[in-house]
Amino acid sequence: MRVFAPCIPAALFAAAALLPSPLSAEVAYNAHVVFDNSPVEGAYYHSSVEVVAPSSVEHLGGHAEIVKDRTVSPPNAVRLHWKSAPGGDWRVALGVPGKDWRKYEFDGDTLSFWCWSDTEITAANSPRVTMKDRFDNWAHPRTLVSGNDRLPAHTWVRVRLPFGQIDPFCREPSGKPFQLRHAVSVIFLQGLDDNAEHTLYVDDILVLDGATADTEAPAAPSHLTVRGYERHCDLSWNPSPSPDVVSYRIHRSTDGAHYVPVATQRNAWTRFEDFLGAPSQNVSYRISAIDLAGNESPLCERAGATTHPMSDEELLDMVQLGCFRFYWETGHPDSGLCAEIQPGNRNLIAVGGNGFGVMALIAATERQFVTRDQSVERMLKIVRFLARADRFHGAWPHFLDGSTGRAVAHFGPYDDGGDLVETAFVVQGLLAARQYFTADTPEEREIRDTAARLWREVEWDWYRKSPDSDYLLWHWSPRHGFVINHPLIGWNETMIVYLLAIASPTHPVPASLYHSGWAGQSPQLVAYRQNWGHTSEGDHYANGNRYYGIRLDVGVGRGGELFFTQFSFLGFDPRGLRDRYANYFVNNRAQAFINRAYCIENPLQMAGYGPDCWGRSAGVNSGGAQPLPRGDNGTISCMAALASMPYTPEESMTVLRHFYRDLGPKIWGTYGFHDGFNPTQNWFDEDYMSLDQAPIVVMIENHRSGLLWKMFMANPEIAPALAAIGFKPDAEVAEGR
Repeated sequence: MRVFAPCIPAALFAAAALLPSPLSAEVAYNAHVVFDNSPVEGAYYHSSVEVVAPSSVEHLGGHAEIVKDRTVSPPNAVRLHWKSAPGGDWRVALGVPGKDWRKYEFDGDTLSFWCWSDTEITAANSPRVTMKDRFDNWAHPRTLVSGNDRLPAHTWVRVRLPFGQIDPFCREPSGKPFQLRHAVSVIFLQGLDDNAEHTLYVDDILVLDGATADTEAPAAPSHLTVRGYERHCDLSWNPSPSPDVVSYRIHRSTDGAHYVPVATQRNAWTRFEDFLGAPSQNVSYRISAIDLAGNESPLCERAGATTHPMSDEELLDMVQLGCFRFYWETGHPDSGLCAEIQPGNRNLIAVGGNGFGVMALIAATERQFVTRDQSVERMLKIVRFLARADRFHGAWPHFLDGSTGRAVAHFGPYDDGGDLVETAFVVQGLLAARQYFTADTPEEREIRDTAARLWREVEWDWYRKSPDSDYLLWHWSPRHGFVINHPLIGWNETMIVYLLAIASPTHPVPASLYHSGWAGQSPQLVAYRQNWGHTSEGDHYANGNRYYGIRLDVGVGRGGELFFTQFSFLGFDPRGLRDRYANYFVNNRAQAFINRAYCIENPLQMAGYGPDCWGRSAGVNSGGAQPLPRGDNGTISCMAALASMPYTPEESMTVLRHFYRDLGPKIWGTYGFHDGFNPTQNWFDEDYMSLDQAPIVVMIENHRSGLLWKMFMANPEIAPALAAIGFKPDAEVAEGR
């Protein structure tokens, strides 16, 4: 059964408070929305187009086209322009962003979308519509218009197509029924060959309960606030209390009277960043709530602001605040910890990223983004949760359930126990908190005491596997033991594991393991580095070669990804110190400059790379992420250059200005800079990761004040451990660039 309903595009809301309370309960946006907007116009990254002549479909490099001239939910929609010719065929697939790896499940039995046609669509010229699930099962195609139905021209119409029932038709290779809850794409197909050109705009593709008939508008959001920055306004608001809100619409006015819908925001994020271009613009906003049935609330009260030029120091404040909000506003109500990635499963807590988040909280407290009382309250929730969460010989797993604290074997059945690297990352944060929350109050004493107890209870020596082992192992499972058998060998992000294991007051390992394990040069460890790096350069830990004229003392090949220079150094201050292999501040600086030089050389001619746009590091769409042609898919990590600020302050600041002033709305959003972006692929998804946002906050703070370095290094166990390893004062200055 199909239902057609004319649409009058609705209005939106927008708001801006400095830091509202943490995220309200999400109303299953990911269980319903297939497509409402693309981050950018042009080629839609999550799409594919196939065509067999003499039929034709307009496309951009094999992708569907996103346009902004006609929408239901602003700012854009999908445009399909085709000709179905005799003997030909065409297909346009619109994928669900992140569906394959975030494992959302849709809730409903009906596919719904709005469409606008330049000509009347009848059964004689109608395209067909089908869906595919993650198991490669296909639904039987439905004709968009059949029988005597008509899709009128020049009118937005809502279409509903039932796909939820078991269908006798299914397509190889699986031969199994299509499952709507596991859908990963909506596919428009050639219908009858009328040999004429047609244009169809498609917007707001949802999965719904087809039996629901809701005509009641939701309640409006409230308490809209707006703050003007240089190129954008930050809006925040209190959510609508209605339970079926799926999104919010932002309306903007330049005269305070006439409001135009300009953007749409998912229901769980009650914040929006509206870019206006040049500074000194005076604007006002109102916002509405939209429910699953398409009903729109009244507009909230207006609020406005004026944009203004900003200094570098003000830009740094803005970036630290924006990225910190990821931890503050998406914190789980039970644990106070944030999810691994947003948008994503809010209950999947990445332990290590939240260790970084604790350090970001310290920086935010010092910058007065939150009050000390607010910070203490959040820290108490965090340490109490960590104390009752699953641990395995004192070590936390990689992932925890945010409600129960139980281990989540996200990466497979062997990933059900302790993860020593994630544990080291969170202990690094707890030790910084132990030195920061020093007030003589019951709350801050509890933070210090709990942090110290959790630190003492980690059995680092257990993860040696046997008393004569020359290295530590990454994982241990209560059911499978050390079956993963992954040795911790440098150069990579895991140096902090050895520093803490040697520094442990209760379960230490010998300082010699730093040299036999982390920097080990046995045949086994040399082979490990060669297998990882596909090179003999740096396979004995020490390197000594020059790349782009820059000497790299330690590191495999060109040193690897930039997060190697950051994750262990959020708390560990490498300045003025060296072991027998390197001064790590100098080495980290060299690695950042090598990464930058690779992007300037740009051997694969990727779009955007240059002196103001560099940074290869791990992320959602990063390819190999090393400064090498191998694995370079054109993705820049926003975190990579920005969290290199202590090593490359001028060069990183140049990147920050370019990211904000030139790329702006493509990569700056609800919680600061995105995980990454790829202009070559037109990929600008608004993804935020716990392993990205905090390093930006923390390393900018270390550049500005050294705060987190001071806090971590003040722990009394650290200096003796460094001395035992053989670290000595060093006055080497990095080579100029």
